[in-house]
Amino acid sequence: MANLPYHTPLGPDNLRGLGIPAPWTFGLADRVRFGELDAIGHVNHTAYLRWFESFRLPFLKARQVTDYGPNSPRLVLKQVECTYLAEMGLGHDYVVTGRVSRFRNTSFTMEFAVWLPQGPARDVAQEMARGSCIVVLLNRDAPGRYPIPEAGRTAFMRDDTATPDG
Repeated sequence: MANLPYHTPLGPDNLRGLGIPAPWTFGLADRVRFGELDAIGHVNHTAYLRWFESFRLPFLKARQVTDYGPNSPRLVLKQVECTYLAEMGLGHDYVVTGRVSRFRNTSFTMEFAVWLPQGPARDVAQEMARGSCIVVLLNRDAPGRYPIPEAGRTAFMRDDTATPDG
C-alpha cells in the first residue's frame, strides 16, 4: 500500500478509509521488517508486544495522560496479553489501533488490534491480532500511585468511550 503514512497518528476518518471499524479512533501504520520474523518467516510473537508499546507512547501523549517529561508519572505494565489470529510476514503493511476501555483512579485497561488495511487484495481490513494490557501510573520520585490527569480521563470517555470503574 504505497500511500500509507507510517508512524503518523491516524484518526477515525483515516481508519475508516482503511476499512478499520469503530470503535477504533487512533492508529499507527508501519511495515513488517526482517528483524521481526521468526525462523519460519512469520512475525515473531514478541514483535506484537513491541508494536503495542510503540503505539502506547504517542497514544497516551495524545490523550494527555503523560508528556513523558521529568514531572510525568511512571507508566508500569501490570498485565499484558496477545491473541494471534492470522500469520503475518515480511513486507506486510499493518495498522496498530488502540483504545482505553476502562479506567480507575490510577490505572486503566487498554485494548489493541493489528490490522492489514483494505486495499487491492481485500475489501475490508483484516484483524491479525488483538491484545490488552493494564497500565498503572506511579509517582515518579516518591512511593505510591499517581492519579490519571483529568484531561486523560475526559479523553478516555470522549474518544475511546471508556467506562470508569469504581
